[in-house]
Amino acid sequence: MFRKTAMTIRCAALLGLLACSSISHAFDRNALLDEANLLLLPRERQLPNVELINEQGQAISTDALRGRWHLLFFGFTACPDVCPTTLSDMRRLFGQLPREAREQLQLVLVSADPARDTPEALRTYLNYYRAGFKGLTGDMAQLQKLSKALGLPFIPATETGGEYSVSHSGNLAIVGPDGSLRGHIRAPLKLDGLRQALPQLIEAE
Repeated sequence: MFRKTAMTIRCAALLGLLACSSISHAFDRNALLDEANLLLLPRERQLPNVELINEQGQAISTDALRGRWHLLFFGFTACPDVCPTTLSDMRRLFGQLPREAREQLQLVLVSADPARDTPEALRTYLNYYRAGFKGLTGDMAQLQKLSKALGLPFIPATETGGEYSVSHSGNLAIVGPDGSLRGHIRAPLKLDGLRQALPQLIEAE
């Protein structure tokens, strides 16, 4: 009887230890995500087939997002604040990531202003940052379809003459190597947290 009781106590203690370890691991992970302002979806979402044009003038589809991790955000080359700040911050972040993680990540600026953002305009704009960033532009209907699928809304300009601005989200979408939406990096960007969280997210794949 004594042996059975002792064994029961030991088993209960072990289960308790495992449960505490699991809770601690979940807490650490959640804390890491919070520190990075990073929200992961409970289940990945497949993206629709969208036909766009890259900064080299080549026609591509969302299938091109397969094979590595992509961080996408909507913006425009004439943006006075959010876009240049985001690109500068991401250039600094990419420069601080471990080489293995950096090689698996690609940042993509998707135009919310295709009237002005030709492939050449995107290429010139992104080359300024010297970080290997890519760009996408194309038909407004296709851009809005991708915007909705990624959960990154923008409001198209009603007039495209003269000086005008475009309202768009400051968040970034995280797309996994299988081409599915995995979550979002929410604005404002927390670079210290992202420097810790992104490599772990990539390694967990």
